[in-house]
Amino acid sequence: MTVNAPTVLTLMGPTASGKTALAMQLCDRLPIRLISVDSALIYRGMDIGTAKPTLSEQALYPHDLIDIREPSQSYSAADFRYDALILIEQAHQQEQIPLLVGGSMLYFKALVEGLSTLPTANQALRATIALEAKQQGWQALHQQLFDVDPISAERIHPNDPQRLMRALEVFRLTGQTLTELTAQKTPELPFNMIQFAIAPRERGILHQRIEQRFDVMLNLGFEQEVRKLMASGELNAQLPSMRCVGYRQMWQYLNDEYDFASMRFKGIAATRQLAKRQLTWLRSWDNLTWLESDDLHAIDKLLNRLPENLKIRL
Repeated sequence: MTVNAPTVLTLMGPTASGKTALAMQLCDRLPIRLISVDSALIYRGMDIGTAKPTLSEQALYPHDLIDIREPSQSYSAADFRYDALILIEQAHQQEQIPLLVGGSMLYFKALVEGLSTLPTANQALRATIALEAKQQGWQALHQQLFDVDPISAERIHPNDPQRLMRALEVFRLTGQTLTELTAQKTPELPFNMIQFAIAPRERGILHQRIEQRFDVMLNLGFEQEVRKLMASGELNAQLPSMRCVGYRQMWQYLNDEYDFASMRFKGIAATRQLAKRQLTWLRSWDNLTWLESDDLHAIDKLLNRLPENLKIRL
């Protein structure tokens, strides 16, 4: 912890764990600046399927980094880091406490750890590597990687061609290994990071919450929302926006790839898989204080973990 450094709060958790509700409670108690950390909430017109805070909720509890892109546009973890650091500085200048809330763990990682300067994809080189794989097999290319970057080779399975190709591509483009480049960390953030995560005590409860929320989305008009997006003619199923959980399955249903019941089942299953990945990230995260979704005293427990110089504002 940096002495006398300004404070930044984070509230992470799997989808449907109650992050937004708890963040709003905290806004009622402290001068909070809410900064969304959600790769789906950035898109305009994607409201129901992302469980975006309603307009009335946003009027009472404004969120930064919501509705900042069209679904046809891109937004990277690097873009998020740049925007978030500006918003954090603005919050501190206005004597607000920035609270970063969401479940996009790659965004949190980019903010806290920084981003390595990896080269962009080179399509000609990728075509060459793909041809080598066809001729020699991915196992042979995995051995090539092991010869130059054994650490990455241990981490990347021979049957994972996408990551294997990327590791070889980086080495051939730069002469440095993926391990070397990703070890070049950004300087530590000049903040006191106080980090929280929220989730139900039992995985089964989270699964129930996910299923219930998906059905609420369907009842609110999720199908009509995606029909409208498709009708714009500006989108396709391969865009990051349309690969968001729920949207991908609804798009496929509306494209007659399977029936409504299958769409619902696949949408819920995909959301549960997302939650599982988020929890896996969080279990390896350092310096987290865990809160329980169904704990009526979660807000008080969160407040009790804050330093006195913040609580004095209560």
